[in-house]
Amino acid sequence: MYCQHCGVKLPDGAGECDICGQSVAKRGWGTAVAVIVFAFIILMGGIVWSQQSPAGANAAPAAIPPEEMAELQAQVNPAEGYQLPAVPGDLGPQLLAAGAIDYDQFVQLYERSGRPLNEAQLTILTEGSDEPLVINRENAHFLLNLFWAAGLANQNPILTEGAMVQYGAGDVGRFASTGGWTIGQRPVMELYASQPLIPLTPEQQALVELVAANVYRPCCNNPTSFPDCNHGMAMLGLLELMASQGATEDEMYEAAKYINAFWFPQQALETAVFFQATQDLGYTDVDGRLAVGPEVFSATGFQETHQWLVAGGQLPQAPEGGNSCGVS
Repeated sequence: MYCQHCGVKLPDGAGECDICGQSVAKRGWGTAVAVIVFAFIILMGGIVWSQQSPAGANAAPAAIPPEEMAELQAQVNPAEGYQLPAVPGDLGPQLLAAGAIDYDQFVQLYERSGRPLNEAQLTILTEGSDEPLVINRENAHFLLNLFWAAGLANQNPILTEGAMVQYGAGDVGRFASTGGWTIGQRPVMELYASQPLIPLTPEQQALVELVAANVYRPCCNNPTSFPDCNHGMAMLGLLELMASQGATEDEMYEAAKYINAFWFPQQALETAVFFQATQDLGYTDVDGRLAVGPEVFSATGFQETHQWLVAGGQLPQAPEGGNSCGVS
């Protein structure tokens, strides 16, 4: 049984989460993946939305013409993708060598889903690459799982001294980002923070901690510095890689804006509509700090933005994205 609010594993029959204090449904599930996916669906589709207006919104939005909506969609998920300020290097081969990824299981995961890994993705995984990382609709899920493994296995104080330890009640393996990783060659807690995959200088570490504390995701109210789900853990791995290769604070926030947009396309499109309606800003012009901040892109912030759009009778539909919180 997992908490639908923070993803932590609970004893069967628990009525309240001992980590976040929220009431939980008294129902057991057969696998962690089923619970995680169910919790996300309930959170994003079936909750009672807040009636408060998000910051900066005083009235329901005027309808955005279809041509402007199409332009916003193209800005949120550009067809050419978004080039991140980092190269994968030998991270893929290191993950295989460390047992953080089981090659056969990883490849079969995509074959079963009808979207087998292409040559470029297999190269990143098995040989490494010095080509800049570009996230797009086709590889967003691949990068999500690749960097989930990287964030999980990389040695970093965020994992060994931060919120995962502080709120793990002595069992860090209880979280969705740990217990949900099922395609490694070694037990997840043997992998956890075990490999010096992405070494950082003190200055780079401070930068990662700063940005991670301010990058949120709409599946929960936790920042990347509390990577209790796959999206948080993958974002942590990406922030670490970018910082290690000299990315600036601004570049990391801007990259996080587009990473989130490809991982949560519907939610990102709705926030783009919000910024267009309230500040006359296209998504490309929205500061990355705002786009990934708690006001609009935490679970609570997004709920308020969503409800505000509901009041205006306008809910844009985006292409489906890989926003399940489990291996899929």
